[in-house]
Amino acid sequence: MIPYLLIALTVIIVDQLVKIWTVNQIVIGETVLHNPVLSLTHLHNEGAAWSMLEGKMWFFYIVTVVCCLVIGYLLVHNIKESKWLTVGLALILGGAIGNFIDRIRLGYVVDMFQVEFFNFPIFNVADTALSIGVACVLIYILLDEKKE
Repeated sequence: MIPYLLIALTVIIVDQLVKIWTVNQIVIGETVLHNPVLSLTHLHNEGAAWSMLEGKMWFFYIVTVVCCLVIGYLLVHNIKESKWLTVGLALILGGAIGNFIDRIRLGYVVDMFQVEFFNFPIFNVADTALSIGVACVLIYILLDEKKE
């Protein structure tokens, strides 16, 4: 169980450090390090992706707590399952907690990564961990279905 908690903790620490750096180095709304692939833009997001449910912090508090409890339960009860599942769950847990810290502490989530080659919401390290974690869980589900 410790390796998975370390994965989640690493995501949380890196996420918070990058957010602190962003807040201290980039003015809100400013974009730096322009290139054709990825830029850094300091934004505050009071919702989810594409600012969905903006300002509904109570909803995010409830969903995050329930999500973390369910992920923790699944991780404990599937600890001997595929690494795709357990690493994916650890990444999801770390990402959820990383954004939860912002919502509790600031009332919004700090975002900074902007994809330049197509229109995509600006995101952060926690969002990246969540996305990779969900992809890992989906790979586990697909591989598990093939076994059966």
